[in-house]
Amino acid sequence: MDLLGLLKSQFLCHLVFCYVFIASGLIINTVQLFTLLLWPINKQLFRRINCRLSYCVSSQLVMLLEWWSGTECIIHTDPRAYPKYGKENAIVVLNHKFEIDFLCGWSLAERFGVLGGSKVLAKKELAYVPIIGWMWYFTEMVFCTRKWEQDRKTVSQSLLHLRDYPEKYFFLIHCEGTRFTEKKHQISMQVRPVMTPSHLKSPGSQPPPRGSPPSSSVLSEAVSAVYDCTLNFRNNENPTLLGVLNGKKYHADLYVRRIPLEEVPEDEDECSAWLHKLYQEKDAFQEEYYRTGTFPETPMVPPRRPWTLINWLFWASLLLYPFFRFLTNMISSGSSLTLASFVLVFFVASMGVRWMIGVTEIDKGSAYGNIDSKQKRND
Repeated sequence: MDLLGLLKSQFLCHLVFCYVFIASGLIINTVQLFTLLLWPINKQLFRRINCRLSYCVSSQLVMLLEWWSGTECIIHTDPRAYPKYGKENAIVVLNHKFEIDFLCGWSLAERFGVLGGSKVLAKKELAYVPIIGWMWYFTEMVFCTRKWEQDRKTVSQSLLHLRDYPEKYFFLIHCEGTRFTEKKHQISMQVRPVMTPSHLKSPGSQPPPRGSPPSSSVLSEAVSAVYDCTLNFRNNENPTLLGVLNGKKYHADLYVRRIPLEEVPEDEDECSAWLHKLYQEKDAFQEEYYRTGTFPETPMVPPRRPWTLINWLFWASLLLYPFFRFLTNMISSGSSLTLASFVLVFFVASMGVRWMIGVTEIDKGSAYGNIDSKQKRND
């Protein structure tokens, strides 16, 4: 391991990243709270400001992937579709197989300049989590309870509100409902779709009738296409968040197919069959990748933008000096109680970092598929 690699693996560096992320995140959440005053006055200004505040948080994680880790991502796509990426709102259907696939989805959004406004379908509990969850709340993220019958109305109403969103965005969904494991994959084949793209379509401007399924064009006026994305890593790499934090470089391949929204069936049953077929095709692409080491279509590398790094350097320069000055004063005081407090804080921070990494482990996916599968068997 070279000197730079050794430095990146040091826990002190990890604590610096966590401190900057947590401190800046709480500051941004506070600013977001005050922007609520703008909502009744100028809703679109509120949205634009929160898109940029959101970028200040989410771009720090993308910075770790692109600049600290140096992970490379090659996009395989139709050259005719490539110029449209980032110029239109799109539903991005991702496979959920690796620990860092959500980061790769965010990196895709960042490379095409839509990270700040991009959305995900997230568990409702995350709305109460400081920094990420609160940031998502202010950017009108779509939260679900993981009980689709209850989520239909909520998702429809949330998506309706996004039709006049002033910023371009990707709406990232994982239709399998959890990260990939062999057991989860078999279950997900039975319960797909968690949310089908037909739920994002609507023939008119009026909301669907009360209590009806969100089946016809909720985003017809705003979304132009579905991007079917299939991710894998070269050389049988198994990327982890801890590896990214340690500065390990991964090599990703992402196959992106642009599907115009009008090609997605509007009927819910037909769309369910369409989505099932889509995932069968994704499985076939994965098998072909394992055989050949590449995806179809033309490989392209979107340029890495400097803004994620500039954003992190800004927050680091703003927050690290007072932090280290505080630590220096605390240690130089020579008080046993002060030193003991410092060791305790260091230990708690260490456990916090390990916990945040631990919750991303691939075998700790949600039980969403299991619950739905059990309910179906009971019925």
